Amino acid sequence: MTHFAIPTVETERLRLRAPELRDFDSYADFYASERSTAVGGPSDRASSFRGFLAIGGHWQIRGFGRWIVADRTTDDALGIVGLYHPDDWPEPEIAWTVFEQAEGRGIALEAALASRAYAYETLGWTTLVSLTAPDNARSIALAERMGATRDGDHLHPLYGLLHIWRHLSPGEIAA
Repeated sequence: MTHFAIPTVETERLRLRAPELRDFDSYADFYASERSTAVGGPSDRASSFRGFLAIGGHWQIRGFGRWIVADRTTDDALGIVGLYHPDDWPEPEIAWTVFEQAEGRGIALEAALASRAYAYETLGWTTLVSLTAPDNARSIALAERMGATRDGDHLHPLYGLLHIWRHLSPGEIAA
């Protein structure tokens, strides 16, 4: 039997942790809503469950992945943020999705910065991107707040045109 561990990362307000079954309802509710359009939704509960299971599978196969973003006090699921590299992506990215109750609170920024730090400090990576739909103003604004700059486009067979945002390198962050 193969065993693997998803590390836990904590920030001032958040806990980035492995998904648990109790998180699924929040995940499925998000994917059932129109808010999920930019990330492949809306989808039915069965499809959402397959996507939910893929979070752990990505960690198993790639050795990195996305976390459930949870409130440090209540441990309630607030979104999914982390490192993502599906087969049809040009390179690894920092991906972020926050659930409705987390919108407008800086949750995505705090979790994305922790994910970037994990990639650079723990995994030793030197570069990262984020891909955004051209009309996803919130994701574009978040990439810009993190210091990312436009670095081309990626034409995806399902999502269409995606903008590539290149994040600051470890050296640029340190400067």
